[in-house]
Amino acid sequence: MQRKREETGEEMAIPTFQLAPDLPPVSRLCFGTMTMGEQNGSASSLRLLDAAFDAGVNFFDSAEMYPVPQRRETHGRSEELLGRWLRARRAPRDSVVIATKVAGPSGQMTWIRGGPTALDSQNIAGAIDDSLQRLGLDYIDLYQIHWPDRYVPMFGETEYDPSHQYTSVPMEEQLEAQKSHRCRKGIRYIGLSNETPYGLMKFLQLSKDLQLRSKLLTVQNSYNLLCRNFDSGLAECCHHERIHLLAYSPMAMGILSGKYHSSDDCGPPDARMNLFKGRYSEGESRYKLQSPRVKGAVKEYTRIAAKHGISPAVLAIAFVLRHPLVASAVFGATKLWQLDEVLQATSVHLPKDIFAEINDVHARYPNPCP
Repeated sequence: MQRKREETGEEMAIPTFQLAPDLPPVSRLCFGTMTMGEQNGSASSLRLLDAAFDAGVNFFDSAEMYPVPQRRETHGRSEELLGRWLRARRAPRDSVVIATKVAGPSGQMTWIRGGPTALDSQNIAGAIDDSLQRLGLDYIDLYQIHWPDRYVPMFGETEYDPSHQYTSVPMEEQLEAQKSHRCRKGIRYIGLSNETPYGLMKFLQLSKDLQLRSKLLTVQNSYNLLCRNFDSGLAECCHHERIHLLAYSPMAMGILSGKYHSSDDCGPPDARMNLFKGRYSEGESRYKLQSPRVKGAVKEYTRIAAKHGISPAVLAIAFVLRHPLVASAVFGATKLWQLDEVLQATSVHLPKDIFAEINDVHARYPNPCP
């Protein structure tokens, strides 16, 4: 079932997806740069980008707040490293698709425009200009709102509490700010991230009123074996409105590799959840390593992978790529062997019997990492 390059002597062709008619077909694996500039230094980041591009990955995702865990000293470094690689590689601009994101309101990251306090037109315009400068580009292919400028349950929360709502910037203003940069050719398409069915449909309604309907392209939400919340409501919206899912965290922060639960010492010390323990509130609130439900689910998925002769990581990525609404899986890698394992997943087909076993585990351990 699993085809490795060293066994066949052939290069694996990464499948592609046509996100938009005037964009090049994007690889169904999107390289997320979240670790670059913190967990990965400059040299290793550039090597990974080279290796991914050589293997056929032409879709790269970043954000103004990266790397993570975020801090003042490293703010923007992921975009800078991606831009440095683009200049060094000299790949034709129309052969790669570059996505990045504007940070939503946050009381913690005071070094990003004072909070940022809101996603108003001034904040969005400033963020776009800063990202273009760090990337060294004239335009960004896909510009995404990293998280909503309104209260929504996310990063481990599942239930909506109306009392948590705060005064937020109207969605119309957010879209108008991005439309302005589109007219100046600073951004080509718009995307959302960490969004809800209500938010997606409201943005679609307003973008149609502003004659932006065809430019709202994607939603980037978490989707993996431990988090299938997308299927509960957002999937129907995406299906009927032809919005494509960019599935981030397809390996649930590496948990689905099994490395954290393969022994009693909670995995290798250089694994992200160990290396940054106590500094990564979003990850730790969602991906609770000691949760019995997480442990139980990971054990079962690891068993399924072993039974069918593939690695847990390959199973996790192949599961995400099997979803009919997923345009690309946004993955991260800090080592070349991890990248190669992710690449292998594109040549693995999960037959119905494996999927039935996966769904049986999901029924017993539903969404332990929402």
